[in-house]
Order: sequence, then structure tokens, then C-alpha cells
Amino acid sequence: MLNKYFRVIVGFMVLLMVTLSYYVSINWLWFGVFIGVNMIQSAFTKWCLLETILLKLGVKK
Repeated sequence: MLNKYFRVIVGFMVLLMVTLSYYVSINWLWFGVFIGVNMIQSAFTKWCLLETILLKLGVKK
């Protein structure tokens, strides 16, 4: 279940970043850079802030 929530939230954040960068400011692309860097570091460290937040909210692994 955690994986499903994670994918939905990250997908929503990427779509939000694209929409905001198109309609508001190109600087919103930095939000996408943050998402990408976070996903890369979590692959190496096995730690992700979003996963920690979801677990504290009671989402089951």
C-alpha cells in the first residue's frame, strides 16, 4: 500500500511542477530537480522523507 501512495503523490507532484512551470514561472522546474535528486539519494541511502511521513500517518508497508 505504501508503494501505491508513494507513486500517486510523486506523480501528482511532477504534474503540479509541470503545470506551475508552464503557467506561473519557469523556476518551478527546480521543484522537479528536487524530486529527482531526492529519488536518486533514496536509492542509495534507502531513506526517503515521503516514506517516513506516510509511515507516521499510518500507511501500512
